[in-house]
Amino acid sequence: MKVDLFDFDLPEDRIALRPVEPRDSARMLVIGPSGFDDRRVSELPDCLRPGDALVFNDTKVIPARLHGTRMRGENLAHVEATLHMRVAPDTWRAFLKPAKRVAEGERIAFGHTSNLCLMGSLDATVDEKADGGEVVLRFDLGGAALDEALHAAGHLPLPPYIASKRPDDDRDRTDYQTVYAREEGAVAAPTAGLHFTPGLMSRLAEAGVERHFLTLHVGAGTFLPVKADDTADHRMHAEIGHIESATAEALNAVKARGGRVVAVGTTSLRLLESAAREDGTLSEWRGATDIFITPGYRFRHVDGLLTNFHLPRSTLFMLVSAFCGLERMKAAYEHAIGAGYRFYSYGDASLLWREDRA
Repeated sequence: MKVDLFDFDLPEDRIALRPVEPRDSARMLVIGPSGFDDRRVSELPDCLRPGDALVFNDTKVIPARLHGTRMRGENLAHVEATLHMRVAPDTWRAFLKPAKRVAEGERIAFGHTSNLCLMGSLDATVDEKADGGEVVLRFDLGGAALDEALHAAGHLPLPPYIASKRPDDDRDRTDYQTVYAREEGAVAAPTAGLHFTPGLMSRLAEAGVERHFLTLHVGAGTFLPVKADDTADHRMHAEIGHIESATAEALNAVKARGGRVVAVGTTSLRLLESAAREDGTLSEWRGATDIFITPGYRFRHVDGLLTNFHLPRSTLFMLVSAFCGLERMKAAYEHAIGAGYRFYSYGDASLLWREDRA
């Protein structure tokens, strides 16, 4: 499909730079076959039925943006790296800018300017270079020691549309993390989950809504623009995740008794659909997925989706268009823009239902 089909005009003032407080007071546009309904995330229990299940991504964002200096004799160059997928205890795939300043085999010193105690501990070798500024960085440290150094020297990798307007700060270290984050490894938050509070989680349990967790470590590739003219020519970056056997069995039981499975965020949906068999059932699953969902995709497992409002021409807007239909989503986004909804990572939410599952 032509990427231009997924374009729309978004006023600059609709981009949220901070979340609302409390988190669950964010607005929520319910999008179903019968039209649109303006609600609040705090009203989510009223939009679900006893026996439905919400599926959360419990990945935890790490400070994955690093400032460094490429060393070439006395010739130094400043670079920035955003780690996006760990491939070994001491090795990460990363996006480097400007990548043209660095060649394979060269060394980069990270963390020297942010914390003198870290001098030398975050040095890395560029093992590989690929297209689009992607590199493979092999650090001198590995495992827990590397994790500790990243927490000391790294910056929270705020999305470009926020980072271009303000620097990250201490507040973001809480705001850009879900209350149930558990497994470190993401370089971007599963932002639909940012709306949940302990109180909302309790009210969902009281309403008879099941809550289950999986893990997909979101990569920086989620922010990459689609440069191809046709969706068939776009390459998705892989992300690592897993679904435990007990979770798969529980969700299969929800479906078997007629309950609905609602993915909290596109990351949860992508992992569930990656793991689903042809008949829609799940089993234990772990590995990398680069699933790219566009209109025409046949959903196997997920019935509903809670997600934020996405960028024009993005893979995520393509995904929600596949879930609810392109024309319906364009109409929904036009409604949201006109009604003053806040967009992107710190913005408001939408609850989407497949036509046959509302």
